Amino acid sequence: MIRGVVMFPGAGSSADHASLVAIESVLSPLAVARVDFLYRRAGKKLPDRAPVLVRAVRDAVADACQRWSCAPSDVVIGGRSMGGRMCSLAVAGFDGDDRNAQPAAEPLAVAGLVCIAYPLHPPKQPMKLRTAHLPHVAAPSLFVSGTRDEFASTDELTSHLAVMPRAPEVHFVDGARHDLRGKDDAVARLVAEWVRGLRA
Repeated sequence: MIRGVVMFPGAGSSADHASLVAIESVLSPLAVARVDFLYRRAGKKLPDRAPVLVRAVRDAVADACQRWSCAPSDVVIGGRSMGGRMCSLAVAGFDGDDRNAQPAAEPLAVAGLVCIAYPLHPPKQPMKLRTAHLPHVAAPSLFVSGTRDEFASTDELTSHLAVMPRAPEVHFVDGARHDLRGKDDAVARLVAEWVRGLRA
């Protein structure tokens, strides 16, 4: 049984982003923890290095499990853009250090992973892929992206997600860019439907 969902924002926003609030609202009464990374709590604009962010994901999941009296396997984690990517690294057992091409820790064994607007590569830099860990993501996964996302075209995302050992569920929001502007409610419904499917 899913006991709760832990969600993280993208690099330029906080845990109060309207999209995360919408997800929490639609998932109610299921427990949802919207979590800011440490740099946001410290009032900084630039994110910490990936290893610090991945550790923050693991710590936040541990805190949520303590509050909800459950194991990580009872929790779904994910987030927008960078937040979802850091969750995927933790689930794969990667520490976020680009020098490590193999898992550096035990995979975070969660019930599911949600990646909203996954940043496959920086805009206009398709060769700088963020995919080395994807073959190690074994958890059930949901990816939701816009068809005009600058960080991953539909073809790019579909192609690179094919390396995952468990085929993810993928939804594309027609006409939306990376920010998925104006699509918060639609995305929230997709996430809620998928999470409820895991609970069945």
